[in-house]
Amino acid sequence: MGSKSSPPSISLLLLLLVVVVVVVEVVLLVPGAECGVAYDRKAIIINGQRRVLISGSIHYPRSTPEMWEGLVQKAKDGGLDVIQTYVFWNGHEPSPGNYNFEERYDLVRFIKTAHKAGFGFPVWLKYVPGISFRTDNEPFKINACNGFYCDAFTPNRPYKPMMWTEAWSGWFTEFGGTVRERPVEDLAFAVARFIQKGGSFINYYMYHGGTNFGRTAGGPFITTSYDYDAPIDEYGLIREPKYGHLKELHRAIKLCEQALVSTDPTVTSLGSMQEAHVFTSQPGVCAAFLANYNTNSIARVMFNNVHYNLPPWSISILPDCRNVVFNTAKVGTQTSQMQMWAADAPSLMWERYDEEIGSLADTSSITSTGLLEQINVTRDTSDYLWYITSVDVSPSERFLQGGQLPSLTVQSAGHALHIFVNGELSGSAYGTREDRRVTYTGNVNLRAGSNRIALLSVAIGLPNVGVHYELWNTGVLGPVVIHGFDEGRRDLTWQQWSYQVGLKGESMNLNSLEGATSVEWMSGSLVVQTQQPLTWYRAYFDAPGGDDPLALDMGSMGKGQFSSAKIGVEMLRYHVPRSWLQPTRNLLVVFEELGGDATKISLVKRSVSSVCADVSEWHPNIKNWKIESYGQTEEFRRPKVHLRCASGQSISAIKFASFGTPSGTCGNFQQGTCHSPDSHIVLEKKCIGRQACAVAISPNNFGGDPCPNVMKRVAVEAICSPTLEPIP
Repeated sequence: MGSKSSPPSISLLLLLLVVVVVVVEVVLLVPGAECGVAYDRKAIIINGQRRVLISGSIHYPRSTPEMWEGLVQKAKDGGLDVIQTYVFWNGHEPSPGNYNFEERYDLVRFIKTAHKAGFGFPVWLKYVPGISFRTDNEPFKINACNGFYCDAFTPNRPYKPMMWTEAWSGWFTEFGGTVRERPVEDLAFAVARFIQKGGSFINYYMYHGGTNFGRTAGGPFITTSYDYDAPIDEYGLIREPKYGHLKELHRAIKLCEQALVSTDPTVTSLGSMQEAHVFTSQPGVCAAFLANYNTNSIARVMFNNVHYNLPPWSISILPDCRNVVFNTAKVGTQTSQMQMWAADAPSLMWERYDEEIGSLADTSSITSTGLLEQINVTRDTSDYLWYITSVDVSPSERFLQGGQLPSLTVQSAGHALHIFVNGELSGSAYGTREDRRVTYTGNVNLRAGSNRIALLSVAIGLPNVGVHYELWNTGVLGPVVIHGFDEGRRDLTWQQWSYQVGLKGESMNLNSLEGATSVEWMSGSLVVQTQQPLTWYRAYFDAPGGDDPLALDMGSMGKGQFSSAKIGVEMLRYHVPRSWLQPTRNLLVVFEELGGDATKISLVKRSVSSVCADVSEWHPNIKNWKIESYGQTEEFRRPKVHLRCASGQSISAIKFASFGTPSGTCGNFQQGTCHSPDSHIVLEKKCIGRQACAVAISPNNFGGDPCPNVMKRVAVEAICSPTLEPIP
């Protein structure tokens, strides 16, 4: 690891958090330990040197092993020092004594992949006196902050550094909710504000969110997608401008590192809502953060006898207390617009199998007086539990003679409920993330004699956060009451109930190659004649060509689950990792609870459709700071517009281009009162036919200055298309 006087040889770390369904504890560092890594109140210390560490969460089971190398490399290229992951013990030990460290749960392979890229789990941790892994190890705790903003956080001991272990890059998506996005300008502002207050460790949660494959989505009501609006999206593609803007932020912070870890900031007021945080450790070592907390107005401030313009809700970083190299609100990197395209694959040919409902009580192995909690019965082996009972109706009941039908009321602890009466769907009800409880009330069509009431209770993800969530209930707990009999109401809550765990199709493993051939499937026109509830669909498909990430578009379906190695449950689009596909005859099985048109399910691919940039002629430039700081005589570097399509693509058209005072955002740019007529042709000459291009923002490049003494910018939108292979 080198001597204490040498530069740190550990530039990248892999930080592991032990999780038993949720996080238990961070086991990390020791104050004053006689080893390569320690900490004090300012920072983590590696080989005797304090470090500002930038970390990002990448959870190995939420992607595939074939994706790990690319994800880790993108994290490193994005300026990360640390990769953080939970250790998913609920996946590694799904039942007592039954261990799983294969495929997506191959933790050793993930660590080796990170190590190969320059990250590494610190071996020194093993030799710290008194350390204990996977325990509540009191001496090695460091308290930290989680949230959208953590600048108000203070450690619980004066000798501990300020650490932000979950800087939320976005938020998870819930069923029925909006897809929440966090602008990178706000995220960068929050990070810079934490750093200027003395923070020295930041972990983005998430840097790559990935996918909750199979039945691993928590919640309840959390979707299969765990994209989290992260810098690397669910499919492993870079999300711009979030990735690139944060990369520039990390570079700017690292330029200030020596000053940041050496002293506390001096805070000076620059106005009613403006401040300067200045770090001066020794002569010639000075860094400043100039902040404007006003969310609406630009501020012109004086600092060190120089005027600076600060956009609303922004922080400028000056690594030499003079030159601005980065402003959190000024995004110079491109915006990439993503689109789902039809994959080059033929339409899926579907077959159908209807779930058996009529023989439910005959196959039940559990009976009880009264209603049982769902998870206690299923032990999480299935999301489904049938509650089955019978109701006897006298032929003399008035409703049988044309009177008003009785109504059934069912109270459930969640999360969804389907009511079947004599084998026919009578109605459904759903809870929400805010209120997972379900109350169903609806008329029921009863007949004289014995009637079978079958309640299909559906769990939509198990709780994984909250106080004492282990005590949360799921399933039909009652009361279950029928109103409208001649005698009044009839309470079914405490009568005899039978239970069946899971669906018939699940017990037959219809989602496997072997199980899918064990039943007779309907084909042809019979598949779409009626939209039956509780229906299984089967199709085979070949893997599409190319390297673009794939997904299944399920927008035509209702609610259920589908399986091609158990991809996920209930969403419009599902990530289908290419590594799971064989060249031909891949089996896809879909279970639909309520209906839907399976013929409209399609395989789509995700790629860049267009790229945009919007950069001013005085955009901060780190290269210029180096020139001035080191006294070099090189020519002043003008900022550039950079455009880059995805691999295998090239720029096929310039949809919009303007050098002057354009307005709007990507996909909606408009010319301003000042506009260079050469803008479009200049960008076409530089960019058409290329995967990437760069154009310096200079009047000389655009045929002259269209409006002297006015701050100008270049806004451009370019179309990305597949690169055509040359004809031999």
